[in-house]
Amino acid sequence: MSIAAVGACYVDTILTTSHYPQEDEKLRASTLSRRRGGNCPNTLEVLQQLIPPTSSEEEPLLNLIAVLPARSSVASQKIVDELKPQVQLTHCIYREQLEEPASSYIIKSQSTGSRTIVNYNELPEMTVGEFSRIADDLEPRVKWFHFEGRIPEVTLGCIQYIRSKCPSTLVSVEVEKPGRPGLQELAQAADVVFYSKTWASLLCCTWGQDGAAAFKPSTDQFVHSKPETTEDFIVVEYVNCQAQGNSLLISYSSVGAGDTFIAGMLYALNLQHKKWDLPTQLQFANKLAATKVSQEGFSGLGRVLVPT
Repeated sequence: MSIAAVGACYVDTILTTSHYPQEDEKLRASTLSRRRGGNCPNTLEVLQQLIPPTSSEEEPLLNLIAVLPARSSVASQKIVDELKPQVQLTHCIYREQLEEPASSYIIKSQSTGSRTIVNYNELPEMTVGEFSRIADDLEPRVKWFHFEGRIPEVTLGCIQYIRSKCPSTLVSVEVEKPGRPGLQELAQAADVVFYSKTWASLLCCTWGQDGAAAFKPSTDQFVHSKPETTEDFIVVEYVNCQAQGNSLLISYSSVGAGDTFIAGMLYALNLQHKKWDLPTQLQFANKLAATKVSQEGFSGLGRVLVPT
């Protein structure tokens, strides 16, 4: 298995307060924490715990393609250190003239459990031309590209380039916001779509406390998997679901559950596709995500592979 994940990488600064401040109010935070964020980096962090480690002589199996500030910047060095050695970042796009990473400033209210997020990003986004040069360098080693569907027109151009250059390479895309224009075209172009009801070979949707579901149009196979929990299971990071029209909107109390579910499915589809059928694949990804919401952070999630 060799996977390249394409998406944004953020540095999150989280302030925990007793309540959300009113305008012009002074308020003391009880805790401050910083962490590396971003859907694709989170997914790769989980994936590297599931796959066998590679030696220093072997080609890395996991690659991140993201826009980062200068290689020498504190932020870029920290991101590299957190993801190495299993995740390769040499194919990231470094904006050498800039020092600040894409950042999220989060106020977490203890009284309501809500999060208020302010994003800041001065890094120019990746272009299709930049991606095509990276894809040329990675081909034919990478057999699976996973995209975060942030900018649909750019992502679609990247997928179309992969299709023209290496038709046998598989593509998955995460469709996080159903109302965003251009996402249906992304789903139609992908082999696997996470959170979408439009066209693809495999559709996966997380349903919060009700587990997850998948549909394979080629065989009309529908699978629903309930979350696996124990009697002493405690949700640390919960999932909130609400209906809007025909779509299901899913929001997480902190980044991680959805990214972990995707990591589980990518692992199952790449490493266990010959051994596990679709229900088993979905059940594993669901179990992995359930383990994530019972803890802070991503460390130790590889323990789900250990027989109990």
